[in-house]
Amino acid sequence: MHRSPTAEAEVADELAVVRPGLLPRYEAELPGARAAVLSRLWRGLAHDPLPWVARREPGRDGLTLFLSDGRRLHGPPPDPYATGGYVTVVGLDGAEYDDPARLVTDLAVPHSASFAAELGHSVASLALSRAGQEGHAADEWPGNDWEWEQRIVDGHPFHPTCRSRPGFSVAEQLAYGPEHRPVVELGLVPVRAEECLVTGAWPRDLRDGRRVVLPVHPWQAAHVLKRACEERRAGHPLMSLRTLALPGGPHVKTSLSARLTSSVRDISLPSVAASAALSDFAETPAGRTDGLLHVTRTLGAAAAGSPDFAAVLRESPQTYARSGERVLPVAALATSALPRSPAWLAGFARLTLTVGLRLLELGVALEAHGQNLLVVLSPEGDPLRLVYRDLADIRVSPARLARHGITVPDLPARMVTDDERTLRRKLFGSLVAGALAGTAGSGAALTAALETAVSGLPRSPDLTALRTEPVPSKALTLMRLSPQTPGDQWAELPNPLA
Repeated sequence: MHRSPTAEAEVADELAVVRPGLLPRYEAELPGARAAVLSRLWRGLAHDPLPWVARREPGRDGLTLFLSDGRRLHGPPPDPYATGGYVTVVGLDGAEYDDPARLVTDLAVPHSASFAAELGHSVASLALSRAGQEGHAADEWPGNDWEWEQRIVDGHPFHPTCRSRPGFSVAEQLAYGPEHRPVVELGLVPVRAEECLVTGAWPRDLRDGRRVVLPVHPWQAAHVLKRACEERRAGHPLMSLRTLALPGGPHVKTSLSARLTSSVRDISLPSVAASAALSDFAETPAGRTDGLLHVTRTLGAAAAGSPDFAAVLRESPQTYARSGERVLPVAALATSALPRSPAWLAGFARLTLTVGLRLLELGVALEAHGQNLLVVLSPEGDPLRLVYRDLADIRVSPARLARHGITVPDLPARMVTDDERTLRRKLFGSLVAGALAGTAGSGAALTAALETAVSGLPRSPDLTALRTEPVPSKALTLMRLSPQTPGDQWAELPNPLA
């Protein structure tokens, strides 16, 4: 086997200093973490339109990739909808690799060195995240919303850099990572009102006379803003790490100028400016779903002249739970003790497709992945309604909205498009190839759920595309290997319904 010990050893050395009692469990979790990241990587190698893959040839014992330089990659039959660590070894010209970082290093394709470093950090951080779970039973139903979010230990179910946190020390991962269940002290920084862009109703308890008080993530304060924060407020980090639940209060999305999976988590000034109008606008299409969808309201947003120094306040999704009901992110379904029978999965798929296709028909394409999309469960665990949060990445079609008598507000240009392919990619790529696949856990389970769910749905060109065309999915491996190309790039996955 070929293995790169660098990132794993670095984390082990730091852990021996800051939390030595966790070191044995960390080391025990490393093989499983390598397999989990390698499985995500193999999915990308097998399906992304990589320019140096000349052709792909399936066989009885798996899939062979013929590279443009004459080498061959070989691995097990790829299931683009499978989660977990089902790939333990990938072969490159006869040499076997169980370490994704070493495999990409030896591939030696453009930008592979930086991607390999991210993969190494992803393995090490994932092992660290899993190591901290001893003594936390998955069959206990949490009492607080943030506890659901903190159960999502493995991060993105299909991204090879699912747990890469460059720039975070081990101590900072333990202090800020939601899977480690810390309480994080947000800094409170007062800024003169005339220096701030503020939209919505900024709350009184975050004002100081004529000054606006901005919540700041402690990592951002230390590494980017380079300032100490005298006043602080405790919060519980949610699955996005930079968003925190204030006890008894709203959720706070903070700027965090670090690369987590694919993106640097700042808050753009146009999104701050549009946040109130976008929040008000979303109520209209959500109101046409017969009560099946709620959208968390943006209470206020503020920025002190920079995407690195901004914050957004949102309603807690728990606002939309009635007595006895629970609201949890779709990504948390795979971690719960809820029995996800074929009938349950089909019902859940039907609910999400009903809402997603209805919004798409109206002219709103949701980024409905397992983080933004939440499900309201009955006391018995049945899916009842959906809650959507974080409107920053939706796409809006003026032509479709106009057909339904809905006016488009003044939104950032990147949000507005009438291109049907772009709109369908946004919804199907996040919902089918993301939230539903991650919940089902395999292509076979996803196929069974979708076959039942789509029967009886209202006919439309969007439904026809869903049933007959390849499923779009962000080409996450290609994107990390082509950093010079801005924006999303896409792969086409086999359609479970075709």
